[in-house]
Amino acid sequence: MADRMLVSTRKGLFTITRGGSNGWKSDAPAFLGENVTLTFRDPRSGRMHAALNLGHFGVKRHISDDDGDNWSEASVPTYEEHDQIITGDGKEPEPAALKLLWALEAGGDDQPGRLWAGTGPGGLFRSDDDGETWTLVRSMWDRDERKNWFGGGYDWPAIHSICIDPGNSRSIRVAVSCGGAWISNDDGESWELGTGMKADFMPPDRTEDPTIQDPHRMVQCPSAPRHLWVQHHCGIFRSTDGGRSWSDVPAAKPSGFGFAVAVHPTRPETAWFVPAVKDACRVPVDGRFVVSRTRDGGESFDVLSDGLPPAPAWDLVYRHGLAVDETGEELAMGSTTGGLWFSDDQGDRWTCLSQHLPPVNAVCFV
Repeated sequence: MADRMLVSTRKGLFTITRGGSNGWKSDAPAFLGENVTLTFRDPRSGRMHAALNLGHFGVKRHISDDDGDNWSEASVPTYEEHDQIITGDGKEPEPAALKLLWALEAGGDDQPGRLWAGTGPGGLFRSDDDGETWTLVRSMWDRDERKNWFGGGYDWPAIHSICIDPGNSRSIRVAVSCGGAWISNDDGESWELGTGMKADFMPPDRTEDPTIQDPHRMVQCPSAPRHLWVQHHCGIFRSTDGGRSWSDVPAAKPSGFGFAVAVHPTRPETAWFVPAVKDACRVPVDGRFVVSRTRDGGESFDVLSDGLPPAPAWDLVYRHGLAVDETGEELAMGSTTGGLWFSDDQGDRWTCLSQHLPPVNAVCFV
């Protein structure tokens, strides 16, 4: 059972620890006033990493070796001068530069110092010295299919999900908005695309093109790593063969649209979503802020609202704003309107921990 949550917000990093009247209390924020887009704790070393996007001052990464008491700035991935952003939506090519640090993951226990970073504008980076230096994974960046990629919520494509197989650290899954879901089984030396997702915003002849799919978020069951879930722009998809093929999950309700997904760590058929209305609205369906849960691999869904604000409630949860702990019992969820909720019974009942945080970018248990 985790003792803390890290809540990355538009105006700082908030550490929530057990205690207080509702079971949790907030410590003094770090990086107050600054846009913290993601926080990650390396399970091998305990080192914490915080990704910041400071607009005019660029993308930053900070690290802490004392559980967040002190932070120091560290290096970020960089593109070479000749690298270009080339997209399939008609935009003119432009020099590649780091615009967003959107995914950070540790390598396996057999890969000390290995880190993976997903970025906007779509480059996957690897470090083998704990982030001192970074190398662009050219086996993906130089593929012709990248020229088909384009931006989802941003003007450029971006990697937001990196899944490392706990039993085989050379097996990697990466999801790109909008560029599909990619698989490598040789430590990133070569890549193949998963198929089966459908993008109904494309012309009919390209609906099933795997190079332009828009997975909003991809997660992998740690105890059954061949089982993955994707919250896609056009619905929910599931894979049981390691991401090679994806099947539509049409039973999702009250909608199949959303950004966040979490999967139970030991029960691959159990997953949670936060449904909303697409495309331009991106608000809860009928103003009802709910969580949907399947326990049978997507055959049916429970719609959970006990403890969540009654309608009308216009909270939206970003792709990294929903987390499940290592037991699979506890969930945390933060919204773009500053709400933070906790559940200790797989989402049946939620407790509001705060209604007044800055907009939440990401939550995680540590």
